[in-house]
Amino acid sequence: MQILKAKNNTSYILTLLSLIIYLSFGYFTQRTGFYFVFVQYTLLFACFLGLYKLEKENVRFLKQLSFLFRALLLFSIPNLSNDFYRFIWDGRMIISGYNPYLSLPEVWVATQPDIIANAKELYTGMGTMNGSNYTCYPPINQLGFLIPALLFSKHVLGSTVVMRILLILADLGTLYYGKKILERLNMSVSTIFLYLLNPFIILELTGNLHFEGVMIFFLLGSIYFLTIRYWKCSALFLAMSVCVKAIPLLFLPLFFRQLSFKQFVYFGLLTVGTIAMLFVPFISEELVNNFMQSINLYFQNFEFNASIYYIIREIGYHNVGYNIIQTVGKVTPFIIITVIGILALLKHNKNIKFFLHSLLFSISFYYFLSTTVHPWYIALPLIINVFTPHFKYPLIWSFMMIFSYSAYITPEYHENLWLVAIEYIAVYGVMIRDFKTLKKKELFLI
Repeated sequence: MQILKAKNNTSYILTLLSLIIYLSFGYFTQRTGFYFVFVQYTLLFACFLGLYKLEKENVRFLKQLSFLFRALLLFSIPNLSNDFYRFIWDGRMIISGYNPYLSLPEVWVATQPDIIANAKELYTGMGTMNGSNYTCYPPINQLGFLIPALLFSKHVLGSTVVMRILLILADLGTLYYGKKILERLNMSVSTIFLYLLNPFIILELTGNLHFEGVMIFFLLGSIYFLTIRYWKCSALFLAMSVCVKAIPLLFLPLFFRQLSFKQFVYFGLLTVGTIAMLFVPFISEELVNNFMQSINLYFQNFEFNASIYYIIREIGYHNVGYNIIQTVGKVTPFIIITVIGILALLKHNKNIKFFLHSLLFSISFYYFLSTTVHPWYIALPLIINVFTPHFKYPLIWSFMMIFSYSAYITPEYHENLWLVAIEYIAVYGVMIRDFKTLKKKELFLI
């Protein structure tokens, strides 16, 4: 078996440079060194684009690179995000017999620090903001935290390795279903590597251990089964995707035109019923209150890397003299639901390609209005963009999101709004250009 057989000799140079940078990111780079992070990421992204262009039809080579780069990070401790400490905490809460939805890490550290192994280390690692809020990770995500806890109940590195293996396996599933969907759409299967080989995905999901990769695996399964008209399997996979990260629940109304009215009713009931069933092991009145409290905090308290919201916030400061996030956070969900509802009713959604475009527009609109857009959130529009090649802005976004890391130069997480502005000017600029390149008729035929 031949390993890493490229069609162009330049690809070997780009591969070697990528290997060096991934090792640097995984084992030596700190997020406080933003300028070093930016230079490395820019070089890595340039290598990615070069490799994709030179080896676009060399699917085997691109697949080998995608998982080789992931393997390099296997034994690294995430250094660009501290969320993994909370993941480990939640898993160890479950194996200790406690419901992670009903407790705050800060309380346990103060009152019963010996219950959870490495409790003080985990609490310090996750930070006081994370440790003072209830967990918001759904049941299948919690399963992803439980498995490492079962295997390594007292070892932080061991837990991270197990989570990373789970995420790599999910990416293998994404490759499987992604290729099948592309074949159904008569598109080149190599397009999936705009996602799998993208350094943004490798660093944010495999490296930083964000479970968007598992969510995306289940979502692609749902879309694939929809394309072959196995709508019951599609509903189950959608439910499992929601039970990793809640965000795909936004897509449920968009399935309306893909099904008959009766099928859609059953589809919705099966999806919601499966979600409810997966929550049963944790269910209590307090869980509902705590989970909704976490959701409300997200919409009405947290601010990070936003775009349109920051403009609205400045207008609010100018007119009323204070931050109007509480008001905006209450109104925004209704605006988003209304827009998605309108998209769901469009008859063009009967066409699977237009349906995929509706998914892209929905999630993009949601993030454009959000008060908080963490870098790893962009994984969702990026994977949908694999199947909507007329639009380039999600790919640009996967590069420009690196500017958000400028907030970590100081421990106070102070954002540089000039860099945030540069990020979104580029994203919106490319999006406008994408629409301009489409004629009106083409928009409803793609």
